Amino acid sequence: MLCQFTFENFKSYKNETILDLQAVSGQNFQDSLLSNTADKNEFLPVSVIYGPNGGGKSNVLDAINCIVSLVMKPILIFKNNTNQNAAMELTPFLFDEDSRNKPTKFELYFRPNEEYEYRYFITITKGVIDEECLYRRKLGKGSRIAMLFERSCGEIELGASINRKKINLEVNDQMPYLSFLYINYKLEPIILAVDWFEKCVIRNYANPNTERHLIIGEGDAFKQKLLQLMNDVGINITNFDFVKKAENEAAYDLLFEHTVHEKTYQLNIHQESDGTQKLFHVLPLVIIALSQGRLLVIDELDAKLHPKLLKFIIMLFKNPEINTKNAQIIFTSHDVSTMKSSVFRTDEIWFACKLDDESSDLYSLYELRDESGNHIHPSAAFDKQYLEGRYGADPYFQNIMDWK
Repeated sequence: MLCQFTFENFKSYKNETILDLQAVSGQNFQDSLLSNTADKNEFLPVSVIYGPNGGGKSNVLDAINCIVSLVMKPILIFKNNTNQNAAMELTPFLFDEDSRNKPTKFELYFRPNEEYEYRYFITITKGVIDEECLYRRKLGKGSRIAMLFERSCGEIELGASINRKKINLEVNDQMPYLSFLYINYKLEPIILAVDWFEKCVIRNYANPNTERHLIIGEGDAFKQKLLQLMNDVGINITNFDFVKKAENEAAYDLLFEHTVHEKTYQLNIHQESDGTQKLFHVLPLVIIALSQGRLLVIDELDAKLHPKLLKFIIMLFKNPEINTKNAQIIFTSHDVSTMKSSVFRTDEIWFACKLDDESSDLYSLYELRDESGNHIHPSAAFDKQYLEGRYGADPYFQNIMDWK
């Protein structure tokens, strides 16, 4: 479970930016919140980011993808025994001479299980890791924060729980020490932390290549669950199967079976509608996230989906009888029709916009105030007020109305 994500000097975000998934009080959908028995903190199952094109929505998700990739890329290269370069190239804020040479910073608070909360922090300047640290605390009253390791200017200090004589304190300055420890040593606190990173599922549907990659869970139970969800949203598919292509045995066609008047017909997935194809790519990820308590991050989730289908996916994560493993979804959207109090809390809605210096800003609907200085009411007409320009992150409607 992701508790809070902070980043700075990354792409269009010059200043420190916080995406906070801690729930605030006095909101609706109280029963949808994620929590555990160890403490009273509650977290959001859903966060959506709205804003104009070029406002910085995707860059927030890119920042999450970047920190996850920083940790996981060296590990995956090691597991797959390949000779790839594990170093990551980061783009700082470029419309400022000082920012070009300043470090990019990432900080995560996350809970891999119901027992511990971790804090991971890393700063990188031109590919070189300047600082890195990992802390954790046991959830519950009176628990102390334990330092697992600290890294600064090439020096590394280990915490008591993982301090061993055999552990190497020298590592390549472009490699996260968290990844290094996971690859070389079997340390329970490190394994638990990396397990959370490994379970993050990130997809960018603004990239057409994304739809070439399809993830399907194993087993008949997964298949039946997927077919059930497809039929629940009105997609009449009675079966699907992968069939080897005759001209290339390493390649497969995905065939959908439709039953019409007791006769069965097969269509290639590329013969299905764009919406059906998109849904078939997204729903397996949703099932995996919900069944395993994963973080699901999707750019342009609403693309090619009817608003009712988008709402259907959102409400799966907000249903406590379905989301029993504390799964979360963070996504960007242009679909204002779902920006309603019947779908979201005010702390689940975020806006990304450009400032005068071309840097991006991110803020939640909960942070805004109305004309009387009060928080936006949880039952307000969010979509109507947004289109009126009352929330900022102007989607250019006023410019369009004034155009001649």
